[in-house]
Amino acid sequence: MTTPQEELLPGTRRALLHRIAVAQAEGRAPSLVATVVRGGEAVWTGARASAEGQAPDGNVQYRIGSITKTFTAVLVLRLRDEGVLDLGDPLEEHLPGTGAGEATIAELLAHSGGLAAETPGPWWERTPGTLRPDLADVLGERPFVHPVGRRFHYANPGYALLGALVEKVRGASWEEVLRREVLEPLGLRRTSVHPEAPHAEGWAVHPWADVMLPEPVEDLGRMAPAGQLWSTTDDLARFAAFLVGGDDRVLSAESLREMRTPAAPMGTADVASGYAYCLGLEIRHQDGLTLVGHTGSLPGFLACLVISLVDDVAAVVLANCTSGPAPFTVAADLVRIVAEAEPRIPAPWRPLRDAEPAVLELVGQWYWGTQAFALRWSADGGVSLEPLSGIGRRSRFRSNGDGTWTGLEGYYAGELLKPVRRPDGSVSHLDLGSFVFTRQPYDERTPVPGGVEPGGWRGIR
Repeated sequence: MTTPQEELLPGTRRALLHRIAVAQAEGRAPSLVATVVRGGEAVWTGARASAEGQAPDGNVQYRIGSITKTFTAVLVLRLRDEGVLDLGDPLEEHLPGTGAGEATIAELLAHSGGLAAETPGPWWERTPGTLRPDLADVLGERPFVHPVGRRFHYANPGYALLGALVEKVRGASWEEVLRREVLEPLGLRRTSVHPEAPHAEGWAVHPWADVMLPEPVEDLGRMAPAGQLWSTTDDLARFAAFLVGGDDRVLSAESLREMRTPAAPMGTADVASGYAYCLGLEIRHQDGLTLVGHTGSLPGFLACLVISLVDDVAAVVLANCTSGPAPFTVAADLVRIVAEAEPRIPAPWRPLRDAEPAVLELVGQWYWGTQAFALRWSADGGVSLEPLSGIGRRSRFRSNGDGTWTGLEGYYAGELLKPVRRPDGSVSHLDLGSFVFTRQPYDERTPVPGGVEPGGWRGIR
């Protein structure tokens, strides 16, 4: 007997409720709502609020801050997939005259364009966008604070530039393009640039007294692509499912895998903390989990969306306070609770449809020098190369359809794996980016670089 996919066990549901109750109480949040996604479907939603009987549900809008950047990144990747631009193009090629055009589109997406973290002048998150009507007002006289491409430095103005790029290429406002190309196809009807009832009010909670102050709600203008959106846990649950599996009406699964791949040179502190920035998404490590997603904050609101791809579990957390609960920690804990209490049940093993003799001939044990590796052929048609000792370089490879394979990860990402055959057609060795893998350690019958000592293996005399 199996538990239906949409059902969580009573003990799991109580643990989830307990976690958000602690977060709301200890974080002193006026309200907090969370949703858990498993297998692409929302399986649990819980909420807590200060006012009795007013706990929000999954349809109440909150401001989601920088999660907006992920939406903007999807729009840019769509342009790339259409062939309109390349991520390696300097911004100047498509949006001239900004003064920051030497940064590439990919560098702006990954926050490695060298731009300042914030706009000049008054705090942009708490003042009207009319104070910054043009991109020149967003960037100021000194847009760069680091060399372009050299380091990760979170830069909100970079996403204002990306939003302007979308507008220039599409000939329509960022809001209109977002609605037409992402929100409507994905059915995100409660995600919008401006608040639509029912929506939460944003509050600042006094750090030393249990009193509150309403936060202003501003239209961010040019900075909207960096943090303007309002959304719900229901909509963000659907968006999380999209970020995992893709939707060919919006963006393919392959392009989303690219979005989830680290793309920025990280600083020492970031590396030590297990943080990396991708193309509009963040990767963080927490208690053994690898989580991809994005956090967000604006005065009066905190937000987080995280996904554990390995566990096929995602969580969304929204709160209406400027500071207090740590949304990433809470969301990570929700994922962990489900992953530990109800581990993912793997799909049944199934054999390949066809056994290709040319591939079967290659599987098994190989040696790079004296290190033993195993080459395995899997049901997806790819092969994997793994050190038998558990220590060393490993990678998966996808078939190129011509008897060669291309590396997908790690040291061998992008490298070509090809069998080299003797005149009689038998396999001599594998060539992997000039590394020779042989059936025996330093096999004298193969062209090992540097040759093999004719005297062969020996002991101590």
